[in-house]
This record gives sequence, C-alpha cells and structure tokens, in this order.
Amino acid sequence: MGKTIAIANQKGGVGKTTTAINLAASFAVLEFKTLIVDADPQANATSGLGYDPKEIENSIYECIMDGVEPVQAILKTTTPNLELLPAHIDLVGAEIEMINLSNRERMMKQVVEKVKNDYDFILIDCSPSLGLITVNALTASDSVIVPVQCEYFALEGLGKLLNTIKIVQSRLNPQLDIEGILLTMFDSRLRLSKQVVEEVKTHFQQLVFDTIITRNTRLSEAPSHGETIIMHDAASAGAINYLNLAREILVKNKLVTKTEEESK
Repeated sequence: MGKTIAIANQKGGVGKTTTAINLAASFAVLEFKTLIVDADPQANATSGLGYDPKEIENSIYECIMDGVEPVQAILKTTTPNLELLPAHIDLVGAEIEMINLSNRERMMKQVVEKVKNDYDFILIDCSPSLGLITVNALTASDSVIVPVQCEYFALEGLGKLLNTIKIVQSRLNPQLDIEGILLTMFDSRLRLSKQVVEEVKTHFQQLVFDTIITRNTRLSEAPSHGETIIMHDAASAGAINYLNLAREILVKNKLVTKTEEESK
C-alpha cells in the first residue's frame, strides 16, 4: 500500500504546486509509481503537467461528488511512472455541495483508498485555504509536507495550519503525521533568506527538511511547457533540489537506506 502525502499551506505562492509536481516526478524517475491528485480548483498541477483543465471530462470533482471511479479520471503524463488525477474549476462548488453531507470530511479519502494499492506514493496538491477540500486532503493523507517560502512573512499563518493539522489528527485522522517543513524560494544572495532559514529551523528543529529549494529560473518556466523540471532540464538546480528531497523522504521512510543512497 502506497503512502499518501498532502502538500499544504493556506498561503498562496509558497511553492505547493511546484513541490507536488516536481517531488512526484522525482519519485517517478527513482522508479516509484506515483500519482498526483490535484485538489486545487485553480488546477495548476493539471495545467503544469500539460493538460487544459477546461477540456477535462472526469476530475477529482466527479470522483468525489458523482461517484466516478478514479481509474476513469486518471491521466498519463510525459514522465514515466507519474500519473495525474486532474482538477477543474467545478471543484470550487464542491465545498458548498458537501457541507450538509454526514461524511463530508472523508469523501476524498474514499476516492484515494480505491487506488492506494496501485501506487508507491500519492501526492495531493492542496488549495491555498483551510477549507473543506483541504481538510478532506489531510483526512485522506498519511502525512503532510508544509512548503514555507524564505521571505518576510514566512511564519505568518503557519500556526493556523498547524492548528488545523492538530484538529484533523484529533477528530478525523489520528495517523496523520507531519512529513516535514520544506523551505522554498531560497536566494543565497539575500541575508533575509538566510535569516528565515535560521528562524524556521530554530522554531521547528527536526521537522525541517535538510533539503532547501533554491530560486531557479528553469523551475519557474517548466510549467509553461507543461513539463516537470525533470523532463524540462534534469541538470538544473531545481531538478537536483527535488531529487534530493525525494531521496531524503525515502531515507526517512526507510524505503532506501542512507548507505544505499550514498553508494549511488
């Protein structure tokens, strides 16, 4: 049975979708079968993997609300071992439609569990909010990665997200773990970036990944080509960062040993 990881932060522009797409691609090229679930009505993970959200027939919305089987909605990508359960704008209405349902927090979990045995990793790209869809994603997940950008307001709102995670742990999903806090958009030329790294590591210590995602032009332009950074430019700093993050998670989850990793 695969591991399901939500990528969540209610702040926008912190690198959630970039992380979901490129971490998933990194797992895939390391030969772990991986699925991205696009749980954001903006559907950036869907477009970033080369699909037009307006042309999607079956998406996570139809799976949740209409009972469409996820295997009927899952799409192939240009990256081997990587597949996508897409989103489109209709997902905006799902929160309102679900509000009166008794199992409203567990509807995404029911969808994910139908395909969980088919993948080594399932990554859920959450929307920039703490609404019902994000709660669904956390309830469906084994752990959560929190991207935090290396900028002035980095810690703003992080307390609310961690509080939401605690509520989900206590009421809906006791097994939910924090996989780690991921520092993104690091610029080594800026003193502020270094200060944010120090501050986050002081506050959260072992929860912070060793891998830091640096600012990288190739990483920014890959989605406009509908490609992951691995397919767009495997030698770029962004690709190396996300491959290192994937390896760090694999070691942490004892899927490879540190000795095996060092030998590679």
